[in-house]
Order: sequence, then C-alpha cells, then structure tokens
Amino acid sequence: MQEGKVIAYASRQLRKHEVNYPTHDLELAAVVHALKIWRHYLFGNKCEIYTDHKSLKYIFTQNELNMRQRRWLELIKDYDLEIHYHPGKANVVADALSRRSYVNMAVAFQMPFELCVEFESLNLGFVHHTTVATFEAEPTLEQEIRNHQKTDEKIQEIREQIKLGKAPHFREDEQGTVWYKNRICVPDVDSIKKLILSEAHDTAYSIHPGSTKMYHDLKEREQSGRICRKVCDTCRRVKAEHQRPAGLLQPLKIPEWKWEEISMDFIVGLPRTQKGYNSIWVVVDRLTKVAHFIPVNTTYSGARLAELYISRIVCLHGVPKRIISDRGSQFTSRFRERVA
Repeated sequence: MQEGKVIAYASRQLRKHEVNYPTHDLELAAVVHALKIWRHYLFGNKCEIYTDHKSLKYIFTQNELNMRQRRWLELIKDYDLEIHYHPGKANVVADALSRRSYVNMAVAFQMPFELCVEFESLNLGFVHHTTVATFEAEPTLEQEIRNHQKTDEKIQEIREQIKLGKAPHFREDEQGTVWYKNRICVPDVDSIKKLILSEAHDTAYSIHPGSTKMYHDLKEREQSGRICRKVCDTCRRVKAEHQRPAGLLQPLKIPEWKWEEISMDFIVGLPRTQKGYNSIWVVVDRLTKVAHFIPVNTTYSGARLAELYISRIVCLHGVPKRIISDRGSQFTSRFRERVA
C-alpha cells in the first residue's frame, strides 16, 4: 500500500513442507514472499510492514533463531524496513482477502427520523413482525437436476440397476436423487449444464478460475460426461503457469570468424513443386548473414538432411564449431549422428 491505497495483491498456496511450519515461521515466510515479489518496488526505499503476529516485531533482537529464520533474516536485512504490530481484531483488510465470509441474510432497515416523528403524531406504530401469506421460492439447482433425472434414459437405467443391486457405486437418496459416490449425476440436458457452468465460473465467488481448476472443482460435486469441453471461452484462455519464471534474455555472442557458427531452420507450408519439394531449408552464417536456401521435403529423414548438409554446406565452408537450431525433430533424430 502507498498513501493508504492498494498497489498490488499477492498470494500463493503453501508447499508440502511449509504445511508443517510453526505459526511464527509461516508469518515470517509471508514477509519474505512479499519482499521477493515486490523487490523492484521496495529495494532501496523505506518501507513499513504491518503484521498481526506480535513476535515478528522482535525478530531483529531475538537471540535464538533456527537455520531457516537466520537465512530469511539475511534477506530481510537487505531492505530498509520497519515491522509494526497491528492487532488481529483490527486487521480487517487482510482478513477480508484471506478468509471466506459468509453472507448474512438478515437485513437491518432503519426508518428515517422525520418519518418516525410523523408516525407518532398520527398515533401509528411499526409492525416489527409479520406473516408472509404467499411465498414462492424458485427451485434449487438440485431440484432441477432431480426433475430432469426422471426423464433421462441413462439415469433411469441406473435406477433399475440400483434396484437389482448391480450398480455398487450408485445410490438413490430419500428424495429420489441419483448419486455416484458423493457426486450428483447430471442429466444430459443443455440448460442444466449451462447453469452449472455459469454457477462455477460466472459468479462473484469464482470469477473465471480457468478450465483446469474449474473442471476439478466440478468433478468433486457433479458426475457428467465430458463437461470439461463445455468450458467458456474466457476460461479456456486462462492457463495456469506451473513452470519456474524464465530468466533474463541471454543473447548469443558474435562469432569471430565467418562460418564458425551457423543457424538453420525450415520454411514450411509452401505449395509443392514439380520435383516434389514443399519446404525450404535455410542455413545462415551468423557473422556475415550469408544464407543458403536448399529445397527439401518435410518428409526427409535426419540422415537425408545430413547428406544434403555435407554436400551443400560443409564442402563449401567447412565444419562449423556450433550449429544453432530450434531443436526440431529433424535435427534431434539421426541428423546429429550422421554429421558427427
């Protein structure tokens, strides 16, 4: 936060070994995580950390620290920061982000003061309790699924198998809903599936979690075939990153002599010629940028490409010290063995 306004949010899931951390280490790990991801903001600037874990305030003066805390403390000392204690009851901003709140259906309605005075002058009072004469509630999702289960042919067959004891993993509850283990069986009705998908990703509690997470969340509650293929376009575009962040770009050094280093790649998707060629093999000298364009076919094997390379490139310029490619299947197969 800066000047009382939020700049960025950050969160991550605990790793397997971090689950066993004591509370003090977990609170300190959160501080280290924030310093690492916002290093470009915080390094070299004065910053303040507010925590509801009071013992963190004395981390710099503690005499006994474990090896993990000592390692983290070395990182923390690189920053110009102060740690302040913020009571947990007053830490409502952070708790609102880290804890799920439950909706309270009670509504407090306060009448305007002027209206209350006018009611008293007319000897009128307020009715604090009343009775609803007519109340119609929309059917819940489970009720709609149950109603459509009665007309679904596959689920009717499962019901018959349940009665005969031939469907061990299926069951029918007292209300007549068919379940597969602890998951409700969803009938093959487009309106029901659209409603389930809408509830799973289009509400304020989900906000398009992505196709993978959404599929696993639905898999725990509903039993339906190929429901992952019905994910919306926005969820399909959101893909979770499970790889380590890429490092800085490392440019290749400029070679000292011509044809000492070469790069090669293919131009594909071309119309087939009369001689049967449908692609071009491009070999470029990295120093002089002189290029050779060799007509080839995409079906050429690594051994065939190696023969062309020796007859068209090596015989003219010799053997290079380094060959740079995109590690295509043509280069990672027999090409390297034949050239070597």
